[in-house]
Amino acid sequence: MICEKDKLQSPLKNTMIKLKRVYEKPSKGDGFRVLVERLWPRGLTKERALVDLWLKEAAPSTELRKWFGHDPAKCEQFSKRYTTELKQHKEAVDLLKQKSKEGTVTLVYAARDEKHNSAVALKELLEQT
Repeated sequence: MICEKDKLQSPLKNTMIKLKRVYEKPSKGDGFRVLVERLWPRGLTKERALVDLWLKEAAPSTELRKWFGHDPAKCEQFSKRYTTELKQHKEAVDLLKQKSKEGTVTLVYAARDEKHNSAVALKELLEQT
């Protein structure tokens, strides 16, 4: 797996999964906005975040998140560990797959690093399966 959103293109027709920082202004083109963080983003109200769903189950465990620390050198190993964790949350993954078949889904995340974060790894997983 890779962790760079610039390289991710959906191979599935009629499927659009986007990525966006939760601190960016929401837009109509975002479609169904899903916050994929275990913790609510600092300094942000629910009204300003404008998410349709907060799917904590799709976020990496606290232990994995802390181990990763958005270190690009750990990205490959993080993606593998995260994929293993997501197998225990099949319902969350299935929900995201279903929503992406119905229309645009934007995975909303809080990380500052736009290329090395769990939302990028989750997007890749969703598009590969």
